[in-house]
Amino acid sequence: MAQEVTVDQLDQAIAAGEYVIDVRESFEFEDGHVPQAKHIPLNSIPDNLAELPKDKKIWIICASGGRSMTAANYLEQQGMDCVSVAGGTSAWIGSGKTVSFEPSI
Repeated sequence: MAQEVTVDQLDQAIAAGEYVIDVRESFEFEDGHVPQAKHIPLNSIPDNLAELPKDKKIWIICASGGRSMTAANYLEQQGMDCVSVAGGTSAWIGSGKTVSFEPSI
């Protein structure tokens, strides 16, 4: 089972240039997301494996932590190093951290 991390740990990872994906639906992502997050909805993760880094940790976030844990567990089974953000974007916003409305990078 994938490891869970806090939004503070994610904040540090973003500052260090780590790879972050947001697995929520498009309308959720457009309503605000963590800075630098790449948008890959949960149901399209299997179709996008080739674009995910194999040599670095993948930080995964959703709305509250359920979908990101599902994605993290799946990606671990594919041999990738990843973590799920506990509390998701709700916890990120609730902690007062910066929210981006930029399109997916």
